[in-house]
Amino acid sequence: MTAVLPDDHTVRPPVLEDAQVILELASAYNTSVIGTADWTLDDVQDTLRTREFDAARDGWLVFVGDRLVGFGWVFGKGDHRQLDLDVMADELEVEQWLLDRVTERAAEFGREFGHASVQLHTVVYQADEARRDRLGGYGYERGTVFYRMRIDHSGVVPAPEVPAGVVVRRGTPDEAGQRAAHDVLNASFDGQFGFTPRSFDEWRASQENFSVFDWSQLTVLELDGEAVAMRSSNDQFVEDENCGYIGRLGVLEKARGKGLAKFLLRDQFAIDAADGRSGTILHVDTNNPTAALGVYQSVGMQATLVLEVWQREVSA
Repeated sequence: MTAVLPDDHTVRPPVLEDAQVILELASAYNTSVIGTADWTLDDVQDTLRTREFDAARDGWLVFVGDRLVGFGWVFGKGDHRQLDLDVMADELEVEQWLLDRVTERAAEFGREFGHASVQLHTVVYQADEARRDRLGGYGYERGTVFYRMRIDHSGVVPAPEVPAGVVVRRGTPDEAGQRAAHDVLNASFDGQFGFTPRSFDEWRASQENFSVFDWSQLTVLELDGEAVAMRSSNDQFVEDENCGYIGRLGVLEKARGKGLAKFLLRDQFAIDAADGRSGTILHVDTNNPTAALGVYQSVGMQATLVLEVWQREVSA
């Protein structure tokens, strides 16, 4: 049954100026579940600025008077076969109404991009049993489990030795270097849960739209003149945890087993420590076919938060 909002509730699309009030609602929810806000104003503003996000069609704010009681949005990448959503609400009927709107918009995406169906993904803290139960009732099921991994730094962290035969390219202000990193990213993450390959232009635009990233934070490793590994870092966790963040780390299959991933990890640890960061953070799919979790644990990283991705298939 489709949810109906009470008569005193109003709805409108979000605009950038709504970022602070959205953050306040999200922070209150997150703090109630895990004891920390976990979002920053930059996080919300970057979402609202996302190139693929059409606020008039893809986002909803629900108010009672001047008080925000719920928000939701949905957006996709590449071929839009997989869509990401966030929904938070103070009231259960508002949560259900927002999820209904997301489902309707997902079906529209499917028709627009020529898919028989699309898959919705949303991230839930594993500690939030009530929300996981509600999502199950809405037709979602658990897709995979992610760990937020962290290593703390105290004092100087020595830079690792560069593996034999490897050339390190730090920073990619030129298009050739950006394209090399993009190629490695798409190839190394191909087939992994939730990954959608994007065209170079779409990917580059998303990077430049991300307020906590600049091209100096992209590193490429070469073997015999060929790009075989990449690491994309950013300042997403600097404001709230004073930590560096590794957003993507990929190694081509033919170059695995040569210590490239461990080098890129330890290299980032040294950079972050030299910058005065308290630690380094990344996220890993515990079902990653490359056994990445074991690699991260082997260099001293530990899980600090467990998140689940819940998914639902929506017919177009």
